[in-house]
Amino acid sequence: MNEERWRRAGSALWRMVAVWGVSTLTMMVLAGVLPDFQLQSPDGDSATRIAMTAALGAGAFGLLGALVWPLLVRTLLLVPAFVLAVLVFFLNGSLLLLALRIVPHGRGEVNPETAVVVAAVMSAVASATGGALAVRDDAAYRRRLYRLADRRARREPHAGPVTPGTVFLQLDGVGHDVLLDAVGKGLMPTVAQMLGGLPSHRLTPWRTDWSSQTGASQLGILHGSNFDAPAFRWYEKETREVVVSNRPASAAELQRRAIERTGDGGLLSLDGASRGNLFSGGADELALVLSVAVRRGRDNRSRAGYFAYFSDPANAVRTALSFAAEVLREMTQSTRARLRKERPRMGRGGLYPFIRAFATVVERDVVVSAVVGDMLAGRTAVYADLVAYDEVAHHSGPRSRDAEKVLARLDRSLALICKVAEHAPRPYRMVVLSDHGQSPGETFRGRYGLTLAELVRAGCGLPVPRKAGHTHSGAEARSAVRTALHRPVEERAEGHRSSPRRSDPVVLASGNLGLVSFPDVPHRMTRQEIDRRHPALLSTLANHPGVGFLLVRDAEHGGVVLGANGAEVRLDRLDGTEDPAGLGPLADFGPGAAAAVARTDTFPHCADIMVNSWYDPAEGEVLAFEEQIGSHGGLGGDQSRPFLLSPVVLSEPVVEGAELVGAEQVHRVLRRWLREGEGPQVPVALRVASAPREATPRPPGEGTRPRETDAESA
Repeated sequence: MNEERWRRAGSALWRMVAVWGVSTLTMMVLAGVLPDFQLQSPDGDSATRIAMTAALGAGAFGLLGALVWPLLVRTLLLVPAFVLAVLVFFLNGSLLLLALRIVPHGRGEVNPETAVVVAAVMSAVASATGGALAVRDDAAYRRRLYRLADRRARREPHAGPVTPGTVFLQLDGVGHDVLLDAVGKGLMPTVAQMLGGLPSHRLTPWRTDWSSQTGASQLGILHGSNFDAPAFRWYEKETREVVVSNRPASAAELQRRAIERTGDGGLLSLDGASRGNLFSGGADELALVLSVAVRRGRDNRSRAGYFAYFSDPANAVRTALSFAAEVLREMTQSTRARLRKERPRMGRGGLYPFIRAFATVVERDVVVSAVVGDMLAGRTAVYADLVAYDEVAHHSGPRSRDAEKVLARLDRSLALICKVAEHAPRPYRMVVLSDHGQSPGETFRGRYGLTLAELVRAGCGLPVPRKAGHTHSGAEARSAVRTALHRPVEERAEGHRSSPRRSDPVVLASGNLGLVSFPDVPHRMTRQEIDRRHPALLSTLANHPGVGFLLVRDAEHGGVVLGANGAEVRLDRLDGTEDPAGLGPLADFGPGAAAAVARTDTFPHCADIMVNSWYDPAEGEVLAFEEQIGSHGGLGGDQSRPFLLSPVVLSEPVVEGAELVGAEQVHRVLRRWLREGEGPQVPVALRVASAPREATPRPPGEGTRPRETDAESA
């Protein structure tokens, strides 16, 4: 034991000396290259004296980085993330200036601008050197991972866990078939290893609700209810406000409603952590969670995950450099797509390159770092959302080369998390899932030259402005950016102006799902009321080639689906039938479409007119009412078919031959899995105090159907 301890100490000392030596050499090279950086007195010094000065400066810089940097980052935790990402360079440069003042007078001098460059290069070189030396040393690797963990969590006393923990990693927007294609192309070797040979995991598709987007899906998955969430954004007549799922105030309200409806805090209420999500799931440990971002001051811990990552200056520099590289990559890829005249194509200028870089680099790094810390702290359940693919697929297409490269990088993040599990204080079960997929296709405006709002106004006989307002993307990355910048309020959606006439329709878009509401009528308008006010509106919409079907409420028969050429289906007559002959305009949208539409028809905030775009079953294409060539939010294609990748040691999600339908059912499955194993997942101290009886062995086949109610799962 003593020999092993001395060996580890010697190895650590060797790495420290090697990093110091490389840093010293780097400082000497930079002093020779940069005119405003010197390591000798004005009268000149010998090479030995210069080397000694460089060694002292490099050592002081490294020591200050280890001791002072974490305190600086914690002090600046409330600074917006983008500002902090830029500020790290100047803070790093300030530490270098301070380090050079420690060396003999007159022999270390650099102006502030050059200090920023020197400090960044030295941090990157030191990080790369230390990582290269420790790559084959598991103990060193584990210690490096611990430096990424949440220091506060590791200081808290924690009784040893006695059951496996569970990590739920959400790959936002990745459809079931897209995942299989990526595995087949060799882009995701980690997932391939889980599924190949003697598989450790099983892959199960599931079907979303009509609203196939993160707001509704994640609300249902984390909180067990997405009732009355008809879309990504919708108009509520009683408050005269637009609810937007990725607006912090709206997310907080939706979470409150779900908790009130279920009477339960959420999936992560017991020793859980929520990372990068729209909703907390009841977790105590939060980072980049939108529903708590509306809070101000010290009580807002949603951004605490930044500290765990940026407390290491090398990580900050590496992420900043990767951010810049990703911006250049996006500019190159968009230019290539434009030169090749690829179709469909959309504008990718403005702030988009920076939003993409935030999603694919900063958000990914911070969330993965937080998950690493959670596992090393031994937390019971972790749910994290990686939005990188979803953001890129919206603008490049869900099966584009750009999106495939992002999938490959996400697979590497999954591999890192699986590696960390080997060093965690408890075993972990890795569950990978998606909240929805994406369907390709042109935009509605790109194909027909007008937006849905313009079409609605034309059907109402209202003047159509020559230049209509653009719809705003529902990409989840934008919510994270706004939260990081402390500017959480989204721009007004299409059709909702600051001072509209009360009779003007409010037209909102969620991917290829459109919602039309008349704000001057306090209730949901019936088909007859709409016809009396605007006789041509419903026929104009239903017969447009870019519209698949409409949902309206009939005064006598309730929910009615309208299609082209007078097609009409009463929802009360379907009775669960999937016979295409009786489904009318819903027939092309696949199994479960009628049930999904009928469920939404019961929502109190269902719009006066729900509009689903045209869908081509042969090509899997839809027409987005937003400016996206990869979209989700309604029915049609891959957007409604996400996946659930679960360990085979857990029970089957559903019985053989059944289908996993809806986010609420996924929630019940995940809750059941958290209860499986060796009983309730509690720390040892709590288990001893409560003295439960030994777990009774589960009979074969029991628990394979997700039947638990929320109360039973609590």
